[in-house]
Amino acid sequence: MRVVKIIGWFLIYIEKKWYICIMNIPETGNIKWSETVIIVDADFLDHVAFDLIVNFERMIGRRIPQADMAQWAVCAALDGGLRPGTHETQVVLIHDAGSRMMANFAPADYEAELDGKAFADEQLGEFVFSHIPSGEMAAKRDIILDLLSTLLGHEEVKRLVIVPDDQDAELMDIVRSTLRNADDDKRITVMAMQPMMGGNFRQEILGYSLMKALGIESNEIK
Repeated sequence: MRVVKIIGWFLIYIEKKWYICIMNIPETGNIKWSETVIIVDADFLDHVAFDLIVNFERMIGRRIPQADMAQWAVCAALDGGLRPGTHETQVVLIHDAGSRMMANFAPADYEAELDGKAFADEQLGEFVFSHIPSGEMAAKRDIILDLLSTLLGHEEVKRLVIVPDDQDAELMDIVRSTLRNADDDKRITVMAMQPMMGGNFRQEILGYSLMKALGIESNEIK
């Protein structure tokens, strides 16, 4: 991974509500999003990875290493409709403020190893990471929903992949409602561990991309 200039984040309080404000650091000074953006509840993703590691180690009888973050990001982008070419994909990891790193991924440290870092995939181009910690000023759910609404209004975003906590029924209902009137030109994919009822979006099972990132081969599953 290499260091790149990436989006900066801050929160501003206006009329009794916290808003995410986005500053673009590159020289242009204009806010710019990639055509493909992946929004991730990183705590949920890490929890699902842990469950898969525990269950599959028992099933296939071998140690399973931490999930490869780069491999997972590539799989998520493919699930979101990205195809080979020279692309830039932004991966936004949203997590609890008290969490410094993911326990079941590598690389895992938000500040030291992920934020402002990028890797290049031979087929899909560059993947750039940033992170947003939630806390007392803004709950993780609110950050995810505000970011989702922001990106839906940006014409340059053509593909949007969302990994919400699918155990939060209220959040999933709001996500479904938010996406109902999304622009038909956008390809929106929700990745979850269980199917969602209806909605103006595609669905992918999160476990498949995680199995790939964990190095679990289909022929190992009996």
